[in-house]
Amino acid sequence: QVQVVESGGGLVQAGDSLRLSCAASARSNNGYTMAWFRVAPGKEREFVAAIRWGGGDTHYAEPVKGRFIISGDRAKNTVSLQMNQLKPEDTAVYYCAVDRSRIILSALHLGRMYDFWGQGTQVTVSS
Repeated sequence: QVQVVESGGGLVQAGDSLRLSCAASARSNNGYTMAWFRVAPGKEREFVAAIRWGGGDTHYAEPVKGRFIISGDRAKNTVSLQMNQLKPEDTAVYYCAVDRSRIILSALHLGRMYDFWGQGTQVTVSS
């Protein structure tokens, strides 16, 4: 079992930056995939970004490309999401997701591929 804990949410204004952090309890390996998803009010869960430890490659959803940066510290089993140029439409509960396998590129955006989830952290962006 892997415990996943997020932190760093809050209330900011449009254009501001915010950094989310996620820590996973289990030791990572080359197969690890860690990702961020979000759930906005009245909407379905949406993929935000992912990182795969084996190659350190990162992937982003179109709405956040160029604004968000996902990074990780494999030794500490942590992943962060640096969110810049925040917009009101970024308002959501953000969830960290972890899987102990190397998820294929075409499936990174699928929540069902991830076995372990955090409790979520609220991000609110005011206009």
